[in-house]
Amino acid sequence: MNTNTIQKLGLKIRVERQKKKISQEKLAELADLNRNFIGMIERGETNVTVRNLENIANALKLDIKELFNFII
Repeated sequence: MNTNTIQKLGLKIRVERQKKKISQEKLAELADLNRNFIGMIERGETNVTVRNLENIANALKLDIKELFNFII
């Protein structure tokens, strides 16, 4: 993934989280991740594993492929 894709993915996660009115803290709890890590993902500062993406998608009640809808 290039930096631009990582940033777009992070923004997509933030948008989906905010649409569901979930805080970063709550998303982190639901996805079994650290809140600071969620912030880094949303800002596009770190790459994320497929396992963590799956946890985030499940926490947001989305299919993992929906997190990549920004590409089209």
